[in-house]
Amino acid sequence: MVTVRTSELIGRDLSSVWHPFTQHAVWPSDEPLVIERASGVRLIDSEGRSYLDGVSSLWVTVHGHGEPAITDAIRSQLDRLDHSTFLGLTHEPGIRLAEELLRVAPAGLSRVFFAGDGSSAAEAAIKMAYQAASQRGEDRPLYVHVAEGYHGDTLGAVSLGGVELFHATYRPLLIETRMISSPGVRKPGQSPVSRAAEVLDELRGLLGRDGGSVCAVVVEPMVQAAGGMLTHDASFLRGVRSLCDEYGPAMLVDEVATGIGATGRWFAVEHAGVAPDLMVVGKRLTGGVLPLSAVLARESIYEAFLGAPGRTFFHGHTYTANPLSCAAALANVSLMHSRGTVARAAQVGERLGALLAPVEAYDGVAEIRRIGTMTGVEVRSVGERTGFEVCRAARRRGVIVRPLGDVVVLMPPLGISDGELAELVGVVDASIREVVQ
Repeated sequence: MVTVRTSELIGRDLSSVWHPFTQHAVWPSDEPLVIERASGVRLIDSEGRSYLDGVSSLWVTVHGHGEPAITDAIRSQLDRLDHSTFLGLTHEPGIRLAEELLRVAPAGLSRVFFAGDGSSAAEAAIKMAYQAASQRGEDRPLYVHVAEGYHGDTLGAVSLGGVELFHATYRPLLIETRMISSPGVRKPGQSPVSRAAEVLDELRGLLGRDGGSVCAVVVEPMVQAAGGMLTHDASFLRGVRSLCDEYGPAMLVDEVATGIGATGRWFAVEHAGVAPDLMVVGKRLTGGVLPLSAVLARESIYEAFLGAPGRTFFHGHTYTANPLSCAAALANVSLMHSRGTVARAAQVGERLGALLAPVEAYDGVAEIRRIGTMTGVEVRSVGERTGFEVCRAARRRGVIVRPLGDVVVLMPPLGISDGELAELVGVVDASIREVVQ
């Protein structure tokens, strides 16, 4: 029975709020939850019910909600400096965080440009690639991107997206690009290595025709998350790096979803042993507490902007490198080092794969795709919104997971315990059996 207070809050929401990625024609009948507080890996709603946060509050929570070291760092920073512009001024939290990011980043990345969220960082990187080429005297107005890709919702980022459900409406507004096939979409029986080679051949042909006009090849390394947790072989990234070196465009990798430990490495490109020219990071950067993202760039990109005033990168926002966000990120990165969180995430991923192995044998499960903690369970449709119905069944059992179509996504907090992980998989298993078996 829903209390009067919960009903009132939901009614006020329905009268005034427009939620992202939410179809409001059906949302009121989806039994909306009002989340009031959180602790560790648990979310608690306005009725006092507890839920395991199986998607890390949209892939951001690292150690758990209410991590004392992060909240203490924010409080301490608040007593010193709440905000100051980063346009022409600087501050110690921003400087220290840039240094810490470069310490764990792939070799060759030497500059950090802060942004607010994944989309705004992707937008900055897109513009950097074009302007750097232009200021080197190269006419490279085109980008190459990957089908089923997702880089955010601003128009530049949407231009490089390949999820038709999200992006098709805006095509008339977008910049000109060239798209290659997804290395994560394979024919029946095709190996990941074979598919990677096939798409690399496609990329080589495209660059052979248009390579002199391409300023960047934009990829999500190892996992196309919003595309349905589509995974690919590391040889694809090595091939992209080689072709960028051969034809001249920048290799731009979007690590918003994959970076900061999610794949069991600090950054997913480490699986392939390559370093990009531009790398976008976000999501887990502050441990899931405050918004902050960044673009990491090679020195050759940065140097293209030096000189006359007109060569400046005219891009930024009011809250660039907000000190509170930087303090949260510094505390998060420090904890990740001291707790061995990245190695732990790799262990969580392997345990997750082992726990899910019996689920993949179900007739109602088409495929399970996983790298590190990033996991997608694709269920076979048995009607409208099958993936959603699995997630609704999980919620009744005290676990929050979200669907991407008929792919049920599991992305637990990196600090989840073995017992909590077993609970997560057990509930998802039972929910799948309820809906599609």
